Amino acid sequence: MKDFAFGKSNFIWVGVSVFLIIVGFALMSGGGSKDGISFNPEIFSTQRIVIAPIVTMVGFILMVFAILKGDKKTAEHKDETLGE
Repeated sequence: MKDFAFGKSNFIWVGVSVFLIIVGFALMSGGGSKDGISFNPEIFSTQRIVIAPIVTMVGFILMVFAILKGDKKTAEHKDETLGE
């Protein structure tokens, strides 16, 4: 059996964080003008200025957590191999 750097829980956390990052960027999109010249005040909505950056930052923070999180099974396996 191959030893992977990440366990199953790490991949689940990475998937959740990628999903949150995509949702955050999707929430930021839109609000542009129809003709390219006129101003649309919808670009400064609460969704785009507050909620979307928070969701995106939570996704990036979870990504760091997912990468740094140690898996219990791989830690136990490494302890067993070090003892031999």
